[in-house]
Parts: sequence; structure tokens; C-alpha cells
Amino acid sequence: MTFTGFLFQALNGLSTASGLFFIAVGLSLIFGVTRIVNIAHGSLYMLGTYIAYTFATRIGGALGFWGGIVATAILVGVIGALIEVVLLRRIYRAPELFQLLATFALVLIINDATLWLWGPEDLLGPRAPGLRGAIEVLGRQLPSYDLFLIVIGPLVLLALHFTLAGTRFGRLVRAATQDREMVGALGVNQAMLFTAVFALGAGLAGFGGALQVAREPANLATDLTAISDAFVVVVVGGMGSISGAYLAAVIIAEVKAICIGIGVVDFGFGSVNFSKLTLVAEFLVMAVVLIARPYGLLGRAQAVVRSIAEPEEPLRPATPALKALGAVVLALLLCLPLLAQSSPYLLILGIDVLIAVIFAASLHFIMGPGGMHSFGHAAYFGLGAYGAALLVKGLAVPMGLALVAAPLVALAGALLFGWFAVRLSGVYLAMLTLAFAQIVWATVFQWEELTGGSNGVIGVWPPPPFDRTSVYFLLTLALAVIAVLLLRRLLFAPFGYAMRAGRDSALRAEAIGIDVKRVHWLGFAVAGAVCGVAGGLFAFAKGSISPETIHINRSIDGLVMVLLGGIQTLSGPIVGASVFATLQDTVMRQTEYWRALLGLIILLLVLAFPQGIAGALAALWRRVKP
Repeated sequence: MTFTGFLFQALNGLSTASGLFFIAVGLSLIFGVTRIVNIAHGSLYMLGTYIAYTFATRIGGALGFWGGIVATAILVGVIGALIEVVLLRRIYRAPELFQLLATFALVLIINDATLWLWGPEDLLGPRAPGLRGAIEVLGRQLPSYDLFLIVIGPLVLLALHFTLAGTRFGRLVRAATQDREMVGALGVNQAMLFTAVFALGAGLAGFGGALQVAREPANLATDLTAISDAFVVVVVGGMGSISGAYLAAVIIAEVKAICIGIGVVDFGFGSVNFSKLTLVAEFLVMAVVLIARPYGLLGRAQAVVRSIAEPEEPLRPATPALKALGAVVLALLLCLPLLAQSSPYLLILGIDVLIAVIFAASLHFIMGPGGMHSFGHAAYFGLGAYGAALLVKGLAVPMGLALVAAPLVALAGALLFGWFAVRLSGVYLAMLTLAFAQIVWATVFQWEELTGGSNGVIGVWPPPPFDRTSVYFLLTLALAVIAVLLLRRLLFAPFGYAMRAGRDSALRAEAIGIDVKRVHWLGFAVAGAVCGVAGGLFAFAKGSISPETIHINRSIDGLVMVLLGGIQTLSGPIVGASVFATLQDTVMRQTEYWRALLGLIILLLVLAFPQGIAGALAALWRRVKP
């Protein structure tokens, strides 16, 4: 790649940076003021692309295109305000991660609403009127629209800067970012401020999506891709920093553009295809930045952190009644192979539920008692699955040894990633775990010689007698019981108390001699190893695995299971995983729009049980018992 080509590719990356900036800056504003991790922000960006496409194609001409972009930003801002007023305002006192569950339900609902309105096909809008040509830059043709995007990003940045620095609204936003409780104490109408900020952030996301309609097709998969990119940009730039969001967007866009421009490089001892690094480049950047600067490039530690959520209750050992209920459920599960003779699918569903229970229980181990919020727990699920599958296919290792190796492979990954992750906290820790998970996903996706790439590993079937569904179900049940009891035993051992002490007050725990980082690192490793068991069982249950095993969707599913059941109770992940896996399987077979139906069910459960299903049932039991 010549130096001129390098400069041109870098210039081209600036146009992509504007799109990243618009969605990221809105997310940063919303989180800074409301403290909501808004997973649905990517859905608002996706809506922007579809709405702008409709304006551009139905009205046509310059009015339909440019007027449609402005109208889209306003319309998406109004939709954001409605979401805040109707839903989010009701759950501000719920734990922050439980609010994430509500926004995830919105993702499902908005995705299916978009499918119903616009259909499943990708929709490419017309070229921008007045900017359909190209100009020569460095001997190459640069589209005029890309040049427009390069300019519009800094202009919006300046407008936001002057708004936040020179207006009363901006001063209130900055004050709420630092201490929103104090803002309320000074007589500011917090409800109106939150709604205004949410509408502004949503409008910026819609504006960014609308601007992309002339470059990229409107696509139903845009929501999760966009929110993933937005989280990376926000965290790299620093939470709450507007200029940091733009700087991070530029850095990430440039890294991607340069990787594409470099292409394949032969180093003599082998070649490296840098273009493939675009799948993981942003997460590599995020991992490096968070390790070097825990609060991002231009971010800083929040001056005052006060949670308005209700305080968490301490974990309690199982009561005799709960132990009796557990024994009854276990007895029924042992009898399920006999009861399911007329309906073998019940056993298949049972295996899926038990694997989900192991996955959710391991995630809850670090999220609840450990206080370490992970957005990338699927990495250890995938490492266990691929570890077991590759040993069977490549080395003809027996299934028993492969299932033993699965948690060991996951343990190795958890020890490596956890060493870095436990040095951070809050959303920064969560995003670093996401970065590591995406690095594992990209490695699996691109290392075709070993992993099979996008085709995955096929033909991983259990040998006799485990090839019978009933026998494999009993094996899965046995390992699930062992995993859950092991995690419960650790939580009520001195190690578990030390982990919870580090969660509640790291300073006091250190003062009495607890090495908090070491304890949390070991807890992270234990959770990864147990999750690897679930991955190994999954590989043999399905007979094949693919990179989707490690995708961000599975990590989000795990979060939903834990939060749906209740993060404050040990039975929460068991209940949440069982309910979510059963609902997902049942709803998917009922309608084409199963995501919306599942999202509505989750939303109703969120509003009805703010502490999770198990948490609500436990509170009810404590009130009614004599």
C-alpha cells in the first residue's frame, strides 16, 4: 500500500467516523444523566435508516431526502421521549442492570415492528441529491457524500459543545452527569430533564441512521451491530465525554479503514490478512485503551455516584421449604425420561434448559455476589464448546475426556481475560469482557484451518449409550446439579464471603487483609470454568457448533436469564434460565413475530417483578409465612 493510498484510506475512514459518533454521543448523553445502559439505542439508529428510506423513496427528490433526514431525527427523538415516559420512568429505582433487561425487551419489540412494517429485505435508499458525484483526492475518486459526512460530524460536535457549555440546559445536563440527586435537590424537574436528554440522544441516533441511508442498506441486523459499535466508542472515548466520543469514533474508523487498505501482507514466514482484522479491530482498540486508561481517553472517574435503586439484600442459605421444593423438582426431572416417552421433544427442551441453567448460574456467580458485570460470558461457553468439539474431531478423544477438557479450556481463557477485567469496575469492566468475547469470536470465525470458520465443526455426536436422548438428559442433569451445588457451596465458604466483601466495599475489605483483585480474579476463573461445562454439553447436544456459539447474542441471553430470575437470589439464575429458555422455544413456534411477543412478555415480567421472578416470590414468601 502506497503512502498516497494510505492517506486516502484514512480520509475515507473519517466519513465512517461521523456515523459512529452520532450514535455513540447520544448513548453517552443518556447514560451520563439517567444511568441507563440503553441496549435499545441501536434499535433507534436502525429505525432512523428505515424511516429515512421511506421519506426518500415516497416523497422523492431533495425534499424527500434532506427533509426526510431532519424529519427522521425529530420523529426518532419523539419515539425516544415516549419510551422514556411510558416505560423507563417507571423503573428508575430498579437496579441498573434490570433496566438493561427492559431495554433489551424493546430491542425485540422494535425489531419485529420494523419487520412487520418494512419486510425482511434489505432496503437501499437513493443517492443524495446534489451530492451524487465524486471529487478527485490524492489521485483517487472520493464520493461527494462521504466528504459531506466528514464535515457534518465536527459541525454537530461543535453544536453540542456550545449547547452543553453555554446554555442552561447544557449546564443541567453536565450537573446531572456528575450528581443527579443534587440537581433534584436544587429544585430541577428531573423527569423533564431525563425526558429531554433521552429525546436528544434518540434524535442523534436517528439522525446518524438517516445519514447512512445513501451509503448502506437498511437492515434488520443493524440494531445489535450499531449498539455494539456505540458501546465501544463511548467507552474508548470516556463515558460522558462528547469530544471523547468523536475522538474514539475517528480512531476506530481509521483503524478499520487502514486494516482494509493494508490487505494481505507477506512477512516471509507467513502472511497476515489485515482486512480480516476489521471484525475485531475496534475491540482490540477498546481492550488496549481500557487496560491503559480505565476511564477512556478523555473520561474521568465520576465525582459522585449515588444509586437510587433499592439496596440489595444479603444472600441467604436455602430454607428447609426451598430445599424440599428443590428435591421435588429434581425428582420430577429424574422421572422426565419416563414421562416424555410419548413426547421425546420434552427431553430435548429439558437438555437446552439445563445447559442454560449452568450458563446462567456461572454468570450470576460473578454478577451478583461478585459484582462483576460481564457482557462477554459467551466467550467461555464457546471456548468450552470448541475445546470439546475439536478434541473429538481432531484427536478422536473420547467424549468423557472432552467434557473434562471443556472447563479447562474455558478456565485458561477466564484466567487470562479475568486478570485484566477485574482491575476495572462497572460498565468499563462489562465492556472489556465484551471486547475479549468478540476477540474470541473473531478468532474462531477466521481461523478456518482449525475451527472451520463460518461452517464451524460438525459431526460431534455423543457415543453410545449417550446417543440416546434420555441418557444424555440424565448426564446433563447430573452435571447441572453438580455445577449449581458447587457454586452455592463456594458462595457460603470463606471465599464467597470475601468475594462479596470486595463487592460491597473494596476499601474495607482490603483493610482487613482481603486481596480483593485476587479473590475476584479467582471467582472470574471459576465462573468461566463452569460455563465451559455448559459449552461442552452444548456441543454434544447439538452435534455441531459454529461461531454463533460465541456471538454477543448469547451473552445478552445470559444477562436476560440472570436478571429475569433475579440477581439478588441464588435461585434467580435457575428460575430465569428455565423461564427464558422455555419461553423462547415456545414463542418461536407460535408466530413469525416471536421476538416481539417474547419482548412483551419480558417487559410485563419486568414491570410486575422489579426484583426478578425468584426475588419477587422470595419476598412474597417472607411476607406470608408466619
